[in-house]
Amino acid sequence: MLTLHHLETSRSQRVLWLLEELHLPYEIVRYQRNKATRLAPPELKAIHPLGKSPVITDGDITVAESGAVLEYLAEKYDNSGKGDIAHLIPKTGIEEYRQCRYWMHYAEGSLMNWLVMKLVFVTIPKQPMPFFVRPIARQLCAKVQEKLIDPNLATALTFIENHLASHIWFAGDNLTIADFQMSFAIEALLTRRNNDVANQLPYLYAYRNKLVQRAAYQRAVEIGGRLF
Repeated sequence: MLTLHHLETSRSQRVLWLLEELHLPYEIVRYQRNKATRLAPPELKAIHPLGKSPVITDGDITVAESGAVLEYLAEKYDNSGKGDIAHLIPKTGIEEYRQCRYWMHYAEGSLMNWLVMKLVFVTIPKQPMPFFVRPIARQLCAKVQEKLIDPNLATALTFIENHLASHIWFAGDNLTIADFQMSFAIEALLTRRNNDVANQLPYLYAYRNKLVQRAAYQRAVEIGGRLF
């Protein structure tokens, strides 16, 4: 039996969405983060040595890492794809395949690094520390965000917006695994942004709305819980 080991508010949501799109039979085992540290529980290490999510088990096979899991599912169960999910992995040698490969790597290799750094530097001043240290930590974290993290995220937003201005999906005319890989990062990018920003990024917000209107996406959120 195909099993998704699902950690709350994690990249595992990407995999859950793909499973729902493919209408595959699967089991879900849920894990809760430590309330104090927000880290994954040690029980996940019994599934994979790194103790991270997402991770799936398919019989005797264990697959970890978002991109690897998405590729595994799309390659093994591609016959389950119908309609607009029939091209999850484009044919090699065409532009759509190159774009798919690029965005699969960009999501984790570039974009998520800055998003994780943003989360860390927002969180640090809220952690327990001597009262006289807190103003220093707050000032330092704000400076790092202002000078390093936020400019890079702004560049990413512009880059993605310009790409989506001329592409229906990230790889081209068809939904591919690149869209599943990018979905979590898109949600993270747009979390807590106001309507003024939405007006400045019409293609990005239109893309996000296209995702959340999909029945499988909605089922994944309902099953897996909130993303953030």
